[in-house]
Amino acid sequence: MRLFQSTIGLKILMALSGLVGLGFVVGHMLGNLQIFIPDEGKSLNDYAAALHANAALLWVARSVLLVSIVVHVVTVIKLNRKIKVARPIQYASKGWLGASYATRSMRIGGYTLFAFIIYHLLHLTWGAQVLPKEHMAINMLDADHRNVYKNVVMGFKFYPTAFFYIIAQVMLGLHLTHGIHSISRTIGISNPVWIDRAGKAAVAAGVGITTGNIAIVLYGMFSG
Repeated sequence: MRLFQSTIGLKILMALSGLVGLGFVVGHMLGNLQIFIPDEGKSLNDYAAALHANAALLWVARSVLLVSIVVHVVTVIKLNRKIKVARPIQYASKGWLGASYATRSMRIGGYTLFAFIIYHLLHLTWGAQVLPKEHMAINMLDADHRNVYKNVVMGFKFYPTAFFYIIAQVMLGLHLTHGIHSISRTIGISNPVWIDRAGKAAVAAGVGITTGNIAIVLYGMFSG
């Protein structure tokens, strides 16, 4: 317990919870990319049905993800407090020119992602009335009539929602880019060559996940 109250312990917790979140994001994106299979949504709907077929396993996965998100947020807050206590007077020059945009956007990105998660759950998980009625297809809670494909296509034709999703995915990509690179340092990578490789891998992961998720939104916006 003393370890996880220390700065290094908090960083380890933040890294581990971040890895859980990263695993979910990658798996979620790969599953949803089935929307591009030309079978009028059958593959995507079968995938969604398979996820809901085992309710116990689904809720275990959701619980692990929820705990990871809570741990991630709490550790970020605690680390920021430690930084403020250790350095109550901020530097006169913040050196932003030397910092990556991904690093500088972490706070606003975190707020954006939190709002996005709530909206996304309301929109495509719980089927709440967050869109005009003509853009709401089928109640997502009704297992006998669940049609994820149709909800995605109709929902993203409401452009304010689509644009919010796109902004959120850009923020997610920046967040992951910074987070993956930070994890490499947390686990002790110090060799300059491997630090450089970790940085490139972080950028590649961030760009890849952002591109994949935005492609799904664009498909919904412009598909027939």
